[in-house]
Amino acid sequence: MKIIKPILTVFALAFALIFVTACSSGGSSDTSSGKATAKARTIDEIKKSGELRIAVFGDKKPFGYVDNDGSYQGYDIELGNQLAQDLGVKVKYVSVDAANRAEYLISNKVDITLANFTVTDERKKQVDFALPYMKVSLGVVSPKDKVIKDVKELEGKTLIVTKGTTAETYFEKNHPEVKLQKYDQYSDAYQALLDGRGDAFSTDNTEVLAWALENKGFEVGITSLGDLDTIAPAVQKGNQELLDFINKDIEKLGKENFFHKAYEKTLHPTYGDAAKADDLVVEGGKVD
Repeated sequence: MKIIKPILTVFALAFALIFVTACSSGGSSDTSSGKATAKARTIDEIKKSGELRIAVFGDKKPFGYVDNDGSYQGYDIELGNQLAQDLGVKVKYVSVDAANRAEYLISNKVDITLANFTVTDERKKQVDFALPYMKVSLGVVSPKDKVIKDVKELEGKTLIVTKGTTAETYFEKNHPEVKLQKYDQYSDAYQALLDGRGDAFSTDNTEVLAWALENKGFEVGITSLGDLDTIAPAVQKGNQELLDFINKDIEKLGKENFFHKAYEKTLHPTYGDAAKADDLVVEGGKVD
């Protein structure tokens, strides 16, 4: 017995270690594949909770930002408010970075992502996109006295980008000769440009145009770069019930000219005559 007991103890410890390891690996998933680490809530569960959790930006004016009163405002917020209202619940906004928009859906931290989420084939592997409500391409903003008007002018210079954005992906794939300086937050990226830590900044043309209008020493020298993309709400992959609800709601809202009204309320005060609603807005999920 004196010999057997220690042996049994060793086996017990080994079994426990294997069990813990198995549980640890089984409880997490490769978020890059879109495999959910926590199952999405059903519409009934959302209604019972009384709130719809939506991921948005908190520092990306005029699309999603927190105002001086601590309230969320912007074009994305108008849609978020309406989706919650049509579902009959309150809305709970959750601020995210560009790089974790998909992860928050995969881990069920939010029900919907509205954080100015551009539809790409790579992202479709991670999440399911609803009908689009906006169209964009990339733009590049730089100081007026050293304005960048062609991608070739970026060679040997430092371009600021935000992690997890289409700008980061585009330049890494198509222009590896351009040195990228990456930031997690949009606010940090813009501050880096203001401080002169980089020569230019690239993200959606709608955003850099809005920013340049408020920062008079800068100019969007490249107004359209890459493909014309669309922006759409996203849900956890396989959450067909919520996806169907969003699509039907977007189609309904399109008949009410909802997105043009949202543009006039949130984007026109920033753009003025520098942009036209029809060039940016997608009504009812139909891209012209």
